[in-house]
Amino acid sequence: MSGSQKRSAAHGPVHGLLPADTTDDVRTRGAGVSRQVAVLPVGSFEQHGPYLPLATDTLVACAIAREIADMYPVHLLPPVTISCSHEHAAWPGTVSISSVTLHAVIRDIADSLRRSGVDALVLVNGHGGNYVLGNVVQESSARGERMALFPAPEDWEEARARAGVASSLLTDMHAGEIEASVLLHTHPELLRPGYETSDFIADDRRRLLTLGMSAYTDSGVIGRPSLGSAEKGKALLASLADSFGAYFSLLTGGVDADGAESGGDGATGPSGNEGEARA
Repeated sequence: MSGSQKRSAAHGPVHGLLPADTTDDVRTRGAGVSRQVAVLPVGSFEQHGPYLPLATDTLVACAIAREIADMYPVHLLPPVTISCSHEHAAWPGTVSISSVTLHAVIRDIADSLRRSGVDALVLVNGHGGNYVLGNVVQESSARGERMALFPAPEDWEEARARAGVASSLLTDMHAGEIEASVLLHTHPELLRPGYETSDFIADDRRRLLTLGMSAYTDSGVIGRPSLGSAEKGKALLASLADSFGAYFSLLTGGVDADGAESGGDGATGPSGNEGEARA
């Protein structure tokens, strides 16, 4: 194999993404809470332009989930790494599963967790195209199960303001300021040189579901990655971890969605959805 064909060590596999808990760790943590909450990062494997890795959404979801696990007694799960990325099918490397399959995977995971005594599940979604996750949460909540989708658009907006992110959530759709910032903070070695000059704006995307991303960008980027920084990435994650506190209280029976005491019966998590703001 020639040198040009070899994968650069700087862009090799990312280690440390899988939780290292033992059964005893999970048992001990569960003994200290009224209700166990599992956190499942859901990412994707899709193009993020020439400079960010295909696994960007998974890396972002895992970074958020790890930040949450550092602050709250939750059961951190390994990520779902392939999801619904059909809008990115025009680019090599993108892999998708159907929304039906993703729905079934989440349902099976939730059922398995309940059998082992963990009856609340938070889906930490790193890919805006996973619209079906909102349906999963709503259906589960209607059955009286405890499930939430995080972050909601309001959580992202609060984090954006707190971190000093200049791009709006509409503009910062894909491979932009937010994703570049989180990776610069958590995995700076994975950004290829050139992201600093790859900004592209396409705020009017009203036919995205019909036409896909290729109708709106040649590079695959919609956003301003040049504005990303490690400092912004750190602040984004800190803000999201703070926002998660309300979800944790809701799922463990502390308060309801309006902040009133819930009494611990039948509380359900928010089902906010990023929509197509960040794909």
